[in-house]
Amino acid sequence: MKFSGVIPILATPFHEDESFDAESMAGLVGLMKRIGVDGITVLGVLGEANRLNDAEREAVVRTAVDAADGLPVIAGASASGTRAACDLAHMAESLGASAVMITPHAEATPSDERVFKHFSTITAATALPVVLQDHPASSGVHMPIDLMLRMVRELPAISCIKEEAVPTAPKIRALKAGMGERSIPILTGLGALYGLFDLEAGSDGFNTGFAFPEVLMEMVAAARVADWQRARKIYTQFLPLIVFEQQPGVAVRKEILRKRGAIATNRVRHPGAPLNPDTGKQLAQLVDSLLPDADIKAPLKVG
Repeated sequence: MKFSGVIPILATPFHEDESFDAESMAGLVGLMKRIGVDGITVLGVLGEANRLNDAEREAVVRTAVDAADGLPVIAGASASGTRAACDLAHMAESLGASAVMITPHAEATPSDERVFKHFSTITAATALPVVLQDHPASSGVHMPIDLMLRMVRELPAISCIKEEAVPTAPKIRALKAGMGERSIPILTGLGALYGLFDLEAGSDGFNTGFAFPEVLMEMVAAARVADWQRARKIYTQFLPLIVFEQQPGVAVRKEILRKRGAIATNRVRHPGAPLNPDTGKQLAQLVDSLLPDADIKAPLKVG
């Protein structure tokens, strides 16, 4: 698959009893297909992967792949143990995923060599391309640029970097400058919070859970023709919603997806926090003010 453009991270929908809602997952994938995204990702941080057992992970990947019907699917396969991550990657491969996304795992004594070994073992265990996720906020691991460049050089299966180590733009520039003969795409995460700056730094697109991927698609289109005035205008217009989505937890994004008709409930699996009623009111006001005449259940036309 091509790791460029907009490849949204999808939420994992739940029924009110917190069981996996396969019908809503298929509906969410359907909305992404109608929008025209370049692929989808399941079992990321937004997908509450750390709150799912292996059987549920399998159900999520199978449902997404079936609903995608040819649209590339990246499956998160991170785990605290290398062997467990290998097993998850193998499972994703057997279910028809197009790639896996892996993050390192924090250890009591940090070691770049053990991080490298973690990835080299996983890449040897699967034929799938690997997205190297650099997200210290969730992994607890700060990967230096030299380590990441070594993995790009020595591990051919690593086919994309998802860059989420703040400040992201300088790290993207440094990675791009240091790749040399083998250059792989870098995608922006963090809900597109620094999206404009990352595109200016050379990001190839977005791999994140912002609930209106159409906005990010227009920003990428503008960046590709160096229309930075348009990219900045779109970013500035939607920045209040991008920032609002960045509140801790995933309930806000799930509520937007519910409003978009993609999932049945905004239920977050315990111990994740549910949507605060006052926050829900603020969100409704914000969406109404940004998109007063839009049918948000349909693909959005970004002016």
